[in-house]
Amino acid sequence: MSRTLLPGILAMAAIVVASNILVQYLLGPWLTWGAITYPIAFLVTDLTNRLQGAAAARKVVIVGFVVGVICSLIGSQIMGEFGPLVTLRVAIGSGLAFLCAQLTDVAVFNRLRQGSWWRAPLVSTLVSSTLDTAIFFSVAFAAQLAWIDPATDVSWANEAVPLLGIGAVAPLWISLALADWLVKLTLAAVALVPFRLVVGKLTLRAV
Repeated sequence: MSRTLLPGILAMAAIVVASNILVQYLLGPWLTWGAITYPIAFLVTDLTNRLQGAAAARKVVIVGFVVGVICSLIGSQIMGEFGPLVTLRVAIGSGLAFLCAQLTDVAVFNRLRQGSWWRAPLVSTLVSSTLDTAIFFSVAFAAQLAWIDPATDVSWANEAVPLLGIGAVAPLWISLALADWLVKLTLAAVALVPFRLVVGKLTLRAV
């Protein structure tokens, strides 16, 4: 594997590991600290795509996926207060969401790469972040998908509560998903700043 991919691979691996650890710690009623670190993975993918191309970005994504699977396997063996830290549904949802969202990010970015500098990273991250949130939370917590792992009790996630504490009544996991999605959208806009700075600096260095 090319040494030029090493920074992206190390960054992606670090983000995946950190997010798997930080997801255990709450940040208010709707979020965990992992919701803050995980979206940085899209920045790493987009930077790799811009600087080294779609093929390189896909390699970084695959490494991140493998690291995520390893984290899930480890987490499934650690017992918490209510059972394994990582249930089968969470593991499947996490892996499926990461792979589908990140590969979608690569494809959308590559399609828009010839436009304005901000268009590809912003649109690709918005689309892929939405897909990531929808896949993970529905697979991991929706009552309709209980057949994935009948032994996993997700009744707590399906408790009817006001949406984000103020809206219409909906299952708790909908509020968790919406809060997570809003954070991803916010960080997608914020990430344009480091994206522009890093690409500009490395492009000038290559001249």
